[in-house]
Amino acid sequence: MKVAPVWRALDALKKFHLTLVHTGQHYDDNMSKVFFDDLRLPRPDVHMGVGSGTHAEQTAKVMLAFEPVMKDADPELVVVVGDVNSTMACTLVSVKLDVPVAHVEAGLRSFDRKMPEEINRMVTDVLCDLLFTTSPEADDNLMREGVHKSKIHFVGNVMIDSLRFYAADAEKSKILETLGLSKGEYGLVTLHRPSNVDDAFQLVRLVGALSEIGAECPLIFPVHPRTRHVMERAGIEVQGSRMRLIDPIGYLDFMKLMQYSRVVLTDSGGIQEETTALGIPCLTIRDNTERPVTVTEGTNRLVGTDPARIVAEARDVLRHGVQNAKVPHMWDGNAAPRIAQVIARFIEEQSL
Repeated sequence: MKVAPVWRALDALKKFHLTLVHTGQHYDDNMSKVFFDDLRLPRPDVHMGVGSGTHAEQTAKVMLAFEPVMKDADPELVVVVGDVNSTMACTLVSVKLDVPVAHVEAGLRSFDRKMPEEINRMVTDVLCDLLFTTSPEADDNLMREGVHKSKIHFVGNVMIDSLRFYAADAEKSKILETLGLSKGEYGLVTLHRPSNVDDAFQLVRLVGALSEIGAECPLIFPVHPRTRHVMERAGIEVQGSRMRLIDPIGYLDFMKLMQYSRVVLTDSGGIQEETTALGIPCLTIRDNTERPVTVTEGTNRLVGTDPARIVAEARDVLRHGVQNAKVPHMWDGNAAPRIAQVIARFIEEQSL
């Protein structure tokens, strides 16, 4: 969702030969291939297929696989997105080969170093030559960490570019009919953060809270593979609950589900942004967020991980909705063209 608009914008300039590299960190077809199809991205020029593993194993696999790709392609610039292990690994390989790197979605900070993503963000940002931010506080975070302001470019949010670009395609999705749902009469759940799903005891508590909320508003829960594994191993069931577990779904189906939901309960960063853009109430099941603008300006509430509070906040938002929410500045669907223009100027200046 982050790569697609940037790819389109760079391709539209007709100035570059683009190479699309898929590390294979997201290796399940429902978490990967379907997204290429939905987003109409070309087949990757390189598919490294690194698969799963511990953080160290996965990072090392990406680095080992990406280095020969770099040497073969000999690029003028590498563009990385987000905060996953692949983001940091490809950045490390690139800078060690003296190739500049641009980071899309830079400067986000939860200030919680127990989150693997936070380490990925910090390492990536300190090494990059171009840092594209989604909100002013991200600029502040980077400058506080010593990044020179000349490297920082506030461009808006590419997730919203995709949300708007694919809205008509998403509207054609038949997911509501397939699941027998009516618009505005259900909630949507996603959980995948290790702190929420890797500990069976914590996951039991969260599922219990969600089941209680489901008694008032039916919930649809596309279950991430890591979450499904823990639930099966711990014998966690939702029988008798109005929360329905389904397999992971594609981007367009998920957009359709999200757009017509009464509330979204999640621990995902991107979904906090998408719900804000759509005006959908969002309850973030975490103690912190690297996207505070979704709380200060948008529809997001941080509700922590205590089951009683999650249930209470859900009941409140189901009764009263959200008030005074707005879409943050420059979340206008044009972030990627701004990124492409900055990249074009950077490469021109590098070649002088």
